[in-house]
Amino acid sequence: MFQRILIANRGEIALRIIRACREMGIESVAVFSEADRGAHYLELANEAYCIGPAAASDSYLLINRLISVAEIGNVQAVHPGYGFLAENAHFAKVCRDCNIEFIGPPHEAMSQLGDKVSARAIAMAAKVPCVPGSDGLLTDVNEAVKVANEIGYPVLIKATAGGGGKGMRVAGNEVSLRAGLQAASAEAEKAFGNAGVYLEKFVERPRHVEVQVLADHHGNVVHLWERDCSMQRKHQKLIEESPAPNLPDEVRQDICNSAVRLVKESGYQNAGTVEFIVDKDYNFYFIEVNARIQVEHPVTEMVTGIDLIKQQILVASGAKLPFEQKDIPCNGSAIELRVNAEDPDNDFRGSPGKITKLRQPGGLGVRFDSHVHEGYTISPYYDSMIGKLIVHRQTRDDAIATMKRCLREFSVEGVKTTLPLAAKMFNNSDFVAGTVDTTFVERTW
Repeated sequence: MFQRILIANRGEIALRIIRACREMGIESVAVFSEADRGAHYLELANEAYCIGPAAASDSYLLINRLISVAEIGNVQAVHPGYGFLAENAHFAKVCRDCNIEFIGPPHEAMSQLGDKVSARAIAMAAKVPCVPGSDGLLTDVNEAVKVANEIGYPVLIKATAGGGGKGMRVAGNEVSLRAGLQAASAEAEKAFGNAGVYLEKFVERPRHVEVQVLADHHGNVVHLWERDCSMQRKHQKLIEESPAPNLPDEVRQDICNSAVRLVKESGYQNAGTVEFIVDKDYNFYFIEVNARIQVEHPVTEMVTGIDLIKQQILVASGAKLPFEQKDIPCNGSAIELRVNAEDPDNDFRGSPGKITKLRQPGGLGVRFDSHVHEGYTISPYYDSMIGKLIVHRQTRDDAIATMKRCLREFSVEGVKTTLPLAAKMFNNSDFVAGTVDTTFVERTW
């Protein structure tokens, strides 16, 4: 087992990892930028080092500085959290080349699955359903037009690298396809340093259902059931829940088993998430793999009782998974709400600033994962998330009722937040009925 771990991240996920390390008797080494200097969660780490100015490109994304801190801190492993370098295969390789374990998948598997075209090929080899589309990257616009004519409009142009909706365009005809290809490729190049794009048939109004998986170094792979993440805006998740509402049991089993087959085919290890879209007829199609811990991992922890961060650390240390598939329950219903410092009435514009008042909810089945506090300043340099409100009750109706009660208690002053929109979402009859899709938020609000 590791004695010391470097946490190559910040904020809520850094605090989450620090807490897991403390419970496991592992010392933690934190890093921070000048913008995060003085953050309270840093006091809970055994050591903390400044790695540069506020901009992530000058601090949290600098591999050489992180490796320097790892060596100074005499750590045996690095936990990347989510975001920043969490899915950077080069960072994973550099860590291991320096005899520091990377708490995540092998860099080879990360590279293959991080590229959506090669991930699609792995999925097809594992007999996992994929959306009809191009066989690989598009080489020119005429090839794209030919593929689109074969699979039928509308089509979705997708960047092969990255995520978060960047490098994606929907085209309903040849004119918009030609324009969208150039725009998507340019956006992908700017965001990910990779201009490669490919085509898929656009599935209208799909649900977003993803499967949490764990794989050890001994060939054991399990799923920890599914999460529904259909409540999104601009491809950014707002609400996640487990189990997925109104999903037939046979579809649930098929989608979870498909995720396990794909992971085995790829040689993946550690925690990961296999993402799918589900159409109105419950046909499901593979989208991508997130080769890291997810923001929404707490909903899985609540319904299974399994600490995913601890399992990540144990797997990276070489331990076998302590359970088999038959041992993993799915108890009750868990729902997570992301609370962001954004203005929903102004196109979700970020609202950085000082939190002058914070009253967070509590009670039976309530969990709030956050690093903020009264007096904390939301920085304009990073993600605007204030925290994650998670409720877990015996039924989905009970979970929604608890969330609505929590939202009446929740108060944040000093910055704009998404809490007013959250109240609308949890009172919406379509959401309560579990009949929403990924376009629902933007169509409704």
